[in-house]
Amino acid sequence: MSLASLDLNLVVALRALLEERNVTRAGRRVGLSQPAMSASLARLRRHFDDDLLSRVGGHYELTALGQVLLDRTSTACDLLERLFTSQADFDPAVEEREFTIVSSDYAVAVFGAALARTVHEEAPGIRLRFVQTPPGIVEQAGTLLSTTEGLLMPHGIISGFPATELYRDQWVFLVADDNPEVGERLTRDDVARLPWVTYQRTYDAPAVRQLGMLGIEPRVEVSVDSFTVLPFLVAGTRRIALVQALLAERLRGVAPVRIMAAPYESVPLQEALWWHPVHTHDAAHMWLRETAARVGASVTGHGGRAAEGYDIQAVEGLDIRAAQGLDNQAAEGHDTPVTEGPGRPADGGAGHPAGG
Repeated sequence: MSLASLDLNLVVALRALLEERNVTRAGRRVGLSQPAMSASLARLRRHFDDDLLSRVGGHYELTALGQVLLDRTSTACDLLERLFTSQADFDPAVEEREFTIVSSDYAVAVFGAALARTVHEEAPGIRLRFVQTPPGIVEQAGTLLSTTEGLLMPHGIISGFPATELYRDQWVFLVADDNPEVGERLTRDDVARLPWVTYQRTYDAPAVRQLGMLGIEPRVEVSVDSFTVLPFLVAGTRRIALVQALLAERLRGVAPVRIMAAPYESVPLQEALWWHPVHTHDAAHMWLRETAARVGASVTGHGGRAAEGYDIQAVEGLDIRAAQGLDNQAAEGHDTPVTEGPGRPADGGAGHPAGG
């Protein structure tokens, strides 16, 4: 079917009907009379050769196809709205707009807070909305990126989309202050023997794959969907947890835990803002990417300087250069084109303990 033959107004009507499940309420929502919305429903039924809404007692329920179309219609409307609100020019000092960014609590704490401060100072009419990274991000990356302004996530989990480089971090371990089984330095035997608290996701991550390559299979005792609660689940127990060094430093003192270096040369974490190509030439999104790159560069700084307020030497047994993991190229904040297939993980496998 040709797109030219479709009435895009029906997409708006379809979304209202499927979400409201009532012709009168759907019409009121989009500014149509009840007869006009009934006519739209009739056209949609003919198009899909399906009732979409079926009466059950005194109310309507979605048909099987209606259920399928519910999420797809919402995604299509969001994408169309973003397409038609794209701008050739953007003045952050006067514009009013909301940017939705998908992120873990780690990225919000380390980067999002700094981004929000900068946006507040430079673009008072801009609102930032951070939403939690969903479990199925690898499979849903294309849909998610097409309906939001971006995704904060390190390299190695998704690929096939453009990304703006932000900052580099390093993995460290959390160990309870009173854990008598761990000495001044964490050992590989400790990592393999002690129970873990993990950041639970359904996708793999480079840090987890590295453990597997070292022959270490984490013995997971507790899993959570938050990095910031890890210290509380480690404190007073035999458990250990893998966490980002910049976040660990920000959480220092919230619970009686030690921040310890990994007993191996851990793979660095390169955080990026991933975005959909539909946003490439949108002036507002270009401003967001440029601002994010500038803020990201300030998180770790250039030339090997640690971030403000971050004493990298305080991490027990951590090599300063390895912990900073600074690569001047990674701090430049440029857009990085990615050429692999959309939504495909950069490296296969199914693991759990860490992401970003």
